[in-house]
Amino acid sequence: MGKSGGFLEIKREEKKLRTVDERIKDFRDINIHMNDEYVKLQAARCMDCGIPFCHMACPVDNICPEWQDLVYNNEWERALEILHSTNNFPEFTGSVCPAPCEGSCTLGINDDPVAIKNIELAVVEKGFENGWIKPKKAVSGTGKKAAVVGSGPAGLSAAQNLVRMGHEVTVFEKDERAGGLLTFGIPDFKLEKSIVQRRVKQLEDEGVVFRYNTEAGKDIDIEELNKEFDAVVLACGSKNPRDLGIPGRDLRGIYYAMDFLTQQNRKNQGIKTENEIIDTSGKKVLVIGGGDTGADCVGTSVRQGAEKITQIEIMDKPPVSRGESNPWPQYPVVLKISTSHKEAGDKYGNDPREWNILTKEFLNDGSGNIKGLKAAKAESFTDENGRLGFREIKGTEFIIEADIIFLAIGFTHPVHEGLIKNLGIQLDQRGNVQADEADYKTSTDKYFAAGDVRRGQSLVVWAIREGREAAKAVDKYLSANS
Repeated sequence: MGKSGGFLEIKREEKKLRTVDERIKDFRDINIHMNDEYVKLQAARCMDCGIPFCHMACPVDNICPEWQDLVYNNEWERALEILHSTNNFPEFTGSVCPAPCEGSCTLGINDDPVAIKNIELAVVEKGFENGWIKPKKAVSGTGKKAAVVGSGPAGLSAAQNLVRMGHEVTVFEKDERAGGLLTFGIPDFKLEKSIVQRRVKQLEDEGVVFRYNTEAGKDIDIEELNKEFDAVVLACGSKNPRDLGIPGRDLRGIYYAMDFLTQQNRKNQGIKTENEIIDTSGKKVLVIGGGDTGADCVGTSVRQGAEKITQIEIMDKPPVSRGESNPWPQYPVVLKISTSHKEAGDKYGNDPREWNILTKEFLNDGSGNIKGLKAAKAESFTDENGRLGFREIKGTEFIIEADIIFLAIGFTHPVHEGLIKNLGIQLDQRGNVQADEADYKTSTDKYFAAGDVRRGQSLVVWAIREGREAAKAVDKYLSANS
């Protein structure tokens, strides 16, 4: 625990952010560096609750109470050691994870939970500042070679653990840089790319070889993969976007959210794009989908200088506090205002989000371009099987004007064309690669799967967990076949 009784006298305080007026002028990190006093005070709120539900809720099993107690007692390096024992990349989770640990913090029963995520980020940043984070090389090699396909958080964590186990590891990445959606999806104002690249450098120093602009199954074929490597980990994500099949879908000006975000990230990194430039400057923007990706589109559009931004969601507006059907220690399904929504609210005078909106038709301006969306209010209902559904409320039809529309409604499954299809790997009912969580093996010998490619679109913390566990499974497989 932190300070005895600290939670009784110290209130939760959020970390400081740059002002909205300042931060919307660039794509840099919106956070202000956390000083030690702030972090120690917040760590002091962690209490000796007996059963650490925060630990239970965390996919990587972060030992939160221990490292928070160490921070309070000024033992930062030891706190970092414990943090790294379960999480390869705490700066990723500390920046972009929705913090299920905080949702299950015992203080959350009748108070604000401990600021676990902020403390986690502060610990790892302290480690980099003081040079405590160094490459860890294997004592000896096994002579076995492993390939990792994809360099997102699942691929990076699998690669790091495998190389530390003594295996020779090569990561195949179809893009120009490593990181997956950490590099090309999440905006810089949430996660600057230098944060990702310093970890990539650490992996390189530990012996991981990265082969960029190399699509497995195409630039390196299956025969070569099978010949060169003793095991292959598929960590190529779930990148097949969910479409919206309503009339007018073929109009110009409708884009997948990730195409928009990826292009801006490439621009920020000085990487040229040959695709059509998506520019929201001076335009009415409509974002369909109320999740984090949609919010990222809002924040990016604000920075590009959009004239107006609307974000719609078919779901009911969440309550401001837990409902009876969502008790502690479940993850709290409550209304949250992201930094992007705050920015849009300050700039345009209102929260850009609208709830219970049913999409009906994309509207043509007469020249094949989008001019808006025909929509209606919807109401939720539960069918006889207990499944949630939505239906239009008659007489509520209306039009939302838009010059650009972004589809931020998630992903269906990994891209099948290419490696997955050619390998003939068995898929599950949702189109994900079938691989058991016990051994992460696919139906094709010596091929393993981890992260979104196996479990579907999920959180960065789950990707790290899956990469770590897949590495254990691969090591066991290689040892058995040594």
